[in-house]
Amino acid sequence: MAEPGGHIETAARAAREQELLRRYHHGGDTRARDQLAEEMLPLARALAGRYAGRGEPMDDLVQVACVGIMKAIEGFDLTRDVRFSSYATPTVLGEIKRHFRDRTWAMRVPRGLQELQLEVAKKRDELTGALGRSPTVQELADAIDAPFEEVLATIQSVGARRTRSLDEPTGEDMTLADSIGGRDVELERAEMRVLLDEAMEVLSTRDREVLRLRFAEDLTQTEISSRIGVSQMQVSRIIRQSIAKLRLDIDKSPAANN
Repeated sequence: MAEPGGHIETAARAAREQELLRRYHHGGDTRARDQLAEEMLPLARALAGRYAGRGEPMDDLVQVACVGIMKAIEGFDLTRDVRFSSYATPTVLGEIKRHFRDRTWAMRVPRGLQELQLEVAKKRDELTGALGRSPTVQELADAIDAPFEEVLATIQSVGARRTRSLDEPTGEDMTLADSIGGRDVELERAEMRVLLDEAMEVLSTRDREVLRLRFAEDLTQTEISSRIGVSQMQVSRIIRQSIAKLRLDIDKSPAANN
């Protein structure tokens, strides 16, 4: 039997969540948003923990979960009669699953094409069982109500999910590595710098300085706390939330999804 005090505590937390959401959505109070994100950290950790041991560092999973929390805060409808934590859970889980899904692609493929391929693969299995043979492209297109050209393109893109060895022979005394150009690391870095510079605008001057001290000057959180006059715990929170904001802003950028 549940303790009466537990109901009171749960109701109090729900009321606090609503108040912070109201202050953010109606008053534009970003401090309320950040405070709610901080209070949802145990939920983020718990949900990330469900996917521990699957090849991704736990810290990365928690960071992805924090991005999900931020997205849930942005998308929450105050008129709905639902607790924020209940609304946030599927959003966070979806973000983590998307993280794993994106990590399985050997090369960058537009997210819409990835999602269509998953739908095509599922429908192809269903039709194969029903027809006793592999369906044609047109049959697949009709079954999922998608244009023939898009279904054909997503079937052809399936090779992007298979990572080929660079030592794979492609001819006499030739390997795959011999037939492709080198990876332009500097170009990738330049593109990322542009995205980061644009995303930095979502951070306050203090938050940008904390990230600079941590990642450019390689100071510890304790050293940063002494430098800017806040506690080490506050520094940890600033870094975590700033990274979540940057990832959310970059994820929404058209350049990051092409």
